[in-house]
Order: sequence, then C-alpha cells, then structure tokens
Amino acid sequence: MAELEETWRLPKVVQELAAGVKELPSRYVLPEQDRHGVLLVGNEMPDPIPVIDLSRLPVEADESDKLKAALQGWGLFLVINHGIEDCLMDDVMNASKDFFGQPLEEKQKCSNLIDGKHFQVEGFALQEYTSKTKRIKHVILTAMARLLKLDGGYFLDQFSDKAPTTVRINHYVPCSRPDVVLGFKAHSDDGVLAILLVDNHVSALQVLKDGLWYTVPTNPRTLLINIGDFMEVMSNGIFMSPVHRVVANSEKERTSLAMFYGLDPEKEFGPAADLLHDNQPARYRKLKTRDYMAGFYEHFARGTRVLDSMKV
Repeated sequence: MAELEETWRLPKVVQELAAGVKELPSRYVLPEQDRHGVLLVGNEMPDPIPVIDLSRLPVEADESDKLKAALQGWGLFLVINHGIEDCLMDDVMNASKDFFGQPLEEKQKCSNLIDGKHFQVEGFALQEYTSKTKRIKHVILTAMARLLKLDGGYFLDQFSDKAPTTVRINHYVPCSRPDVVLGFKAHSDDGVLAILLVDNHVSALQVLKDGLWYTVPTNPRTLLINIGDFMEVMSNGIFMSPVHRVVANSEKERTSLAMFYGLDPEKEFGPAADLLHDNQPARYRKLKTRDYMAGFYEHFARGTRVLDSMKV
C-alpha cells in the first residue's frame, strides 16, 4: 500500500491510555454541540431487527420479502443458518479478545505499521472464517440482485481479483465517561457490504433512522449484515447504507470482527443501468472507487458522507 506521510504517527494506544488516564484527552470528547444535552442512550427499536434465514434464500418468497424490507427500512439485518459453526465463531471471538489482552510488545508483532510509515500487505488472517463469510456474501448479493429483478450475478460480477476484502477487529475498552465519549463516531460504511461478528454480552452499536438513534441488540452467534455506500449507489438508492455509531460502556469491554467487501480501486461504480428509466433517473453520479476512498476519511473527520456528494 502507499507510503504514509513521514509526519504521520500513531497516537498513544487507547488500551494504555484507558488504563492510566485520570482526565479524558480532549480529542476523545464529543463537542458540546454534538451531545444534545442527554446521555448517548439509544431508543428501543420499534420493531425487531429483521432476522433472515439464509437457508431459505432465495427460494422462499416470504424470506425474500423480509430481506427487501430490511434493506429498504434499516440497511442492516441479522442472519441465521449461515453455515458457520458455533465453535468457529467462538474461536474467532476468543482469539480476538486474547490478542488484545496481550502486552503491547506482543501486539506490535502483528502490526500493520512498519517503522511508523509503511503498511504490510499481510495482516491478521482468519482463513477459515474468511472463506465461510465469502459464501454468505455470495448468497446475500445474489438474493439482493434478484429482488431488483437484475441478473442474479450482477452484484457479484462487480468484484474482480483486485477487489479488497478487509478484516477489521475493534476492541473497545471501558470508559469512565460514556456520556461524552463515543466508541466510534457516526458514519456509514464504504464498500458493498460488511459482515459483523459482535460480542454477545454488550449492546453498543446504534443505527440512525428518522433522526433517532436505536440500539441494535446482540444475538449470540448471529451475524449482522450492514449495507455499504457502494450498494446504495448501485441500487440507485433502493437499498440504504445506514448511518451508525458505537457508544462507550463504563464497565465492560467489547470486541467486534468485521469483514468489509470493497471494489477494485480502478473500478467505476454507479447505479445499475437496468434500474434506470424515465420515471426513475439516476440519483447518484458515477465515481471511481479510488476517488470515493480519497474523500472518505476527510468526510469522516468532518462528520459528513461522500455518498451525499455523489447525489445528482
């Protein structure tokens, strides 16, 4: 990957910081105008997060209807009967927690950062889990294409051998002031979709809908599927990429493992041509993946979305 700027340096590791901090550093504290005068407590969902049985897709019409409602209403959903054994999910989660429990010197042996400026190509690989989540991606994207009356392989055909799959393991330490600190600020995901394995004991993910934040409940050994910005564009806004955040917890640690599926940096993506007609013109302009990614972190820092800049 590209060399980072020479002046770029990692801040102090959050785990180290949390262990000895007496006063929160200002960079982690939400600005007063973003707190809205209340604790960062989400509302209970008006309806349960849709649970999709992958073994019934795409054959059963009622399961496809549930999937469509989830994609249009929330942009995320839970999946069961996904083919990943309970023991494998437990092993992956336990290994992730064990990693973050090691001393800093041991963790740095797996760092993606070398000499403060270079990224390694090889990372923390979980090959068996990665292989099985790839199958889940195929089942879901095929079903999504058929919901739009596209060829079943349409979305899968957007991926090339240069399309990145990113494994991201996040570990959130307890925070003494969860009323003014977020675990992860509000954003929508880049890429096509993400498959998330979360800690069974801590509900911290919140999703924004109609101006309100809702807490996404945790279900043991159930995977959460989150739609990314690329899919919202390719579906011409029929499927939504949800804005979400992670809140802090004053007592418990939380670990999550996400698989992000992106597109070739040189690929231009836009609304599927077969979805466009006189009564349904393109709602987004086309853009190369690398141009989208070039603006992603700048928009993230400002609290805005690249997706909004693509709207026609």
